[in-house]
Amino acid sequence: MDRVEFETRYRELLASDSSRKSNTSCLACEQCERCRECTFCSGSKNLTRCHYCKRCNDCTDCTHCSSCSFCLNCSHCVESERCVASAYLVRCVSCHQSTYCFGCVGLSRKDFHILNEPYDRQTYFAIAAKLSKALRIA
Repeated sequence: MDRVEFETRYRELLASDSSRKSNTSCLACEQCERCRECTFCSGSKNLTRCHYCKRCNDCTDCTHCSSCSFCLNCSHCVESERCVASAYLVRCVSCHQSTYCFGCVGLSRKDFHILNEPYDRQTYFAIAAKLSKALRIA
């Protein structure tokens, strides 16, 4: 096999994979495409081992997330991107091992933050509730 043959066959594989829309080993997923080993997800694409996720893309091992992209091992996150091992994040990007953050970017091992600023638990929930309502985030 030479370089030209390799590149040709590689492009063919990519093209055939990108045209695939079926799910593999999923249970009760609705309107999902290219998902693997997921259960009860809806309107999502390219999920792997996710459960109860809605409108998510390219996430792995997530549960109960909605409108998230490229997250790994997250739970109950909303509109978040590229977050890892986190829970209860809302509109966060690139957060790692964090919980209860709202509008945060790049935090690691933080809890109860809004826009990367720390709050006590009670204040966090009061502000987050107002923001969720104002921003129409469920």
